[in-house]
Amino acid sequence: MLEGFREFTEYFMAFVENLWKQFKNFWIDLYELNKALFVTNTVDNFKLIGDHANSFNAWSWILFVLIDGLVLLFFALLVIKIIQLLSRWLKFRKKEVNKEDLLFEIAKLKREMQKMIKEKDRILALQVGGFRGDDQLDYTPSLVNENDLLSPGESHGQVQYDSLGSSPQYQAQVGSAAVQTSTQTGDKPIDTGNRFAKLELVDNKYKDGNFVVTMNTQDMIGLPEIVNRFVNFAASQHRLYYSKKVISKFIAGLATSKIIILEGISGTGKTSLPYCFSRFVRNQATIVSVQPSWRDRTEILGYLNEFTKKFNETDFLKALYEVSYREDVNLIVLDELNLARIEYYFAEFLSVMEMPDKSEWKIDLVPTQLPSDPKHLDQGKLLIPQNCWYIGTANRDDSTFTITDKVYDRAVTLYLNERAQFFDAPFTDSINISFNYLENLFQDAAEKYPLSLKSIKNIDQIDIFIQDNFKVAFGNRILKQIKLFVPVYVACGNTETEALDFMISSKIFKKFEALNLPFLRKELEGLIDLIQKLFGKEAFPESVAYLKDLLKMSS
Repeated sequence: MLEGFREFTEYFMAFVENLWKQFKNFWIDLYELNKALFVTNTVDNFKLIGDHANSFNAWSWILFVLIDGLVLLFFALLVIKIIQLLSRWLKFRKKEVNKEDLLFEIAKLKREMQKMIKEKDRILALQVGGFRGDDQLDYTPSLVNENDLLSPGESHGQVQYDSLGSSPQYQAQVGSAAVQTSTQTGDKPIDTGNRFAKLELVDNKYKDGNFVVTMNTQDMIGLPEIVNRFVNFAASQHRLYYSKKVISKFIAGLATSKIIILEGISGTGKTSLPYCFSRFVRNQATIVSVQPSWRDRTEILGYLNEFTKKFNETDFLKALYEVSYREDVNLIVLDELNLARIEYYFAEFLSVMEMPDKSEWKIDLVPTQLPSDPKHLDQGKLLIPQNCWYIGTANRDDSTFTITDKVYDRAVTLYLNERAQFFDAPFTDSINISFNYLENLFQDAAEKYPLSLKSIKNIDQIDIFIQDNFKVAFGNRILKQIKLFVPVYVACGNTETEALDFMISSKIFKKFEALNLPFLRKELEGLIDLIQKLFGKEAFPESVAYLKDLLKMSS
């Protein structure tokens, strides 16, 4: 055994020494190196092996083959790695770009982008402030998309219903940037130095005083009459058919939250409901079509253009500002509000309207106040009017975003999933109603039909059961909304149990969709039993049906 090791060592040392000599002379004579490596050295090695082969035993041959194989494997891997590196270098060599050239291209693109932004700002300046010869602004029609040229009163994706017709009229008009277009009031925007062109038009419209609602004796009706008259008004004048329960929920929602979401399949009258209701109270609803690209507050409020020093207002801001001059009920509709994430573009409103002091419901428009700024701006801030509601319509499909609990918790959600049935209604006229009168009706309902103590105790039991089994809590906000919703819904001619059924199913059970339902079947069945025990087997049809749907989803 030792003799074999000695012989192998002698062979290996001779091999290494011979190989080193050949590599040493590699650059001197490549031909001689190849000859020595592949001919002379090979022959010598085989001779050396032949001289000692007779003395090799089995272990010697095994060690010889193993070590020689490892050496060959090492060189083979080395060759493969070199080939890989060479192929990779050859593959990407042509695609490499000099760093300085790349930086030059980036700088060039930035310059081009700045030129495009400046061109857009010039066009906006022409459109908002009017064209002045001393401005010396270059106008290149070939760079302008005609869809970008809007009248001073409107902006992309926003529609406003006129006060006389029954169909929406798109106010955006295509025209030359150097031509001043008229607004709804017939006024022409001129450059007066005011950075709020649209809001200045509103100030001029109401320069003689606020819009005052004059109510006749026939208009001073209660909530049940309002529901009945609106149902007949919608059917007789607009061919829109709604049940009294749906309208009762809508009106109770107005008393509960400033945000109402109308959710359901297409064609069930989601957008038509706020439009028709605004007609019923002799006002016009502003319809704002939400765009998928909306990411922040500038999409609905606008922004201060640092180039032109003008504020690019939206129709949403104009409508909101105009509400501050009015005493009636106003609705702003965010159509398809979940095409973008509402918690992004509407985040400031969601936060501000949570403040208990309504005098603090202010949104920042500009950092500083100028003497020429609109009348109702205070230190660059606009107070959100109380007589304005935000109605959002939503479809649930692959093209929309999921509405988060943050939004659902702050809003009242109505589900319109069934097409309304036709019925013959007598011709019914609209009514004059002021915001204060409607608020007084809500307050009277709260005093006359407060949430009963028995219902409060039942809600507490449901709350405890849900916390113990589902780890979901009601929260003070939801309980407050229930106490606001129930009295008005009852005052509209319905029962307290129906109101609780709707609010609990839409505000609380809705959260169960995010839970791991297959592991909560027993708990869902127990919750159904508890509800039927507390309120009766037929008392909570919406809640029980929703929980049974969740059970089907979990199977």
